[in-house]
Amino acid sequence: MSNLQTITDGASEPIEGLDGLLHSGERPGERTCEEERRWRKERVAGALRLLARFGMNDGAAGHITARDPEDPDTFWVNPALKNFATMRVSDLLLIDADGRVREGDGPLNRAAFAIHSRLHQARPDVVAAVHAHSTYGKIWSTTGRPLEPLTQDACAFYGSHGVFADYTGVVLDLEEGDRIAEALGTGKAVILRNHGLLTVGATVEEAAWSFIAMEQACHVQVMAEAIGTPVQMQPAMAALTASQVGSAAVSKAQFDMHWDTLVADDSSVLC
Repeated sequence: MSNLQTITDGASEPIEGLDGLLHSGERPGERTCEEERRWRKERVAGALRLLARFGMNDGAAGHITARDPEDPDTFWVNPALKNFATMRVSDLLLIDADGRVREGDGPLNRAAFAIHSRLHQARPDVVAAVHAHSTYGKIWSTTGRPLEPLTQDACAFYGSHGVFADYTGVVLDLEEGDRIAEALGTGKAVILRNHGLLTVGATVEEAAWSFIAMEQACHVQVMAEAIGTPVQMQPAMAALTASQVGSAAVSKAQFDMHWDTLVADDSSVLC
């Protein structure tokens, strides 16, 4: 048994690691296509509000996408120039592979299309992608270095994130989106040098919480290096910890804890 706290789910057998927090409720496979679309759109709007709560709504920058379950070559995204803190389901835009707005009103962030359309094309397993100009993600991105396994939480990204080690201005070119997708590879996150963070997931919940967790890991590393020379975990222990805290189930469980509060505080997100 590892030194990670053992968590029980109320059953007779203990569950080691944070996967024990996974909700036991409805699964995506139990929903109709329309219900799944609604689910994803609600989580996109909620995730944007959650980023705002964490102070990650920096001006007009930032976008979250979710692939449409019926037409996987299209995706839902927040419109430009609307604050994350007031985002609603009805605000989202449906964008096709050519960058046309199929549904919804409001301006499309062209950088959102250039980046996310290529990520979704390169990674059929990716349902959602998150990018925002969070403060510590921007700070850490200037180093052009991957995150190090300094804490248990940072290990969630150990061996599963890359670095896009270039900067050529605002991403408006599809070829730039292809290069970002290449830097992401098969991982769940990529650090965009001199720019910020980007995370992906098989659910909106996974991608959104991964972004928040990565921003927090950047904050810790920036502060740790400011006060001295931090001590990294040994690779074997970092890999073990990654397997315990870095799963999609953990990210979803973390997001779900905030989802209930978001809706209870302001149900307009569902409108």
